[in-house]
Amino acid sequence: MAVFGFIGVGNMGGALARAAALRLPGSSVLLANRSREKAEELAEELGAVVSDNLAIAASADYIFLGVKPQMLPGVLAQLAPVLAGRSSPFVLVSMAAGTSIEKVQQLCGIKWPVIRIMPNTPASIGKGMILYSPGPGVTEEQLKEFLELMSGAGRFARLEERLIDAGSSVSGCGPAFADLFMEALADGGVACGLPRSVAMELAAQMLLGSAALALESGRHPGQLKDAVCSPGGTTIQGVRALEKSGFRSAVIEAVIAAYEKNFDLK
Repeated sequence: MAVFGFIGVGNMGGALARAAALRLPGSSVLLANRSREKAEELAEELGAVVSDNLAIAASADYIFLGVKPQMLPGVLAQLAPVLAGRSSPFVLVSMAAGTSIEKVQQLCGIKWPVIRIMPNTPASIGKGMILYSPGPGVTEEQLKEFLELMSGAGRFARLEERLIDAGSSVSGCGPAFADLFMEALADGGVACGLPRSVAMELAAQMLLGSAALALESGRHPGQLKDAVCSPGGTTIQGVRALEKSGFRSAVIEAVIAAYEKNFDLK
């Protein structure tokens, strides 16, 4: 059985560790974090093993680098001597925003196999959208094993690496945009007299159902929108108000702003 090691178990690292624990025994899930207490809490929750960076580098088959981009050079400098001494194969799994596979390999000093991924927070409940791009040296067997054992995280989409930043600006940043919209919907409901808890439930379930309908039907969102907008009805008036406020333009600009920020991280 493969061993998955997670260096950094914050929001993203922790979400992926939870997903891995659905397919792997606890003894095969190693957790390390700058704050050991966080790793200990998650290990207790998952029945996993508290470890450290060097132990994970020495033994894990898949080494998840769940640290911020600015911390990656220091972490890889620490791991490199241990990795260089290994005789067994391994794969580095990088989720650092704006950091290419080539950059990770440069920081390591050796071109070890890297899978670049960009997950999102719904992965913590198995509803994630995880983008991935395998680098040179990752075998088909390793990639297949990785995808099978991480399938509990949600839906995976393989992209050319040049598209990863654009994709993550939609699916990686998108939960924050969707949460803002959901909160605004609930605020509108409260303004119209709904209790806060009811307004939140209605908004959240509506977004969940609308997303599922789009995925399962394959219909264009414009068609789905038109199906709700009766002539002279209430919905089209709400759409008119959104368009008057520049709703679609604001969303497009949010995605572009997130995408362009990636270039500051390189």
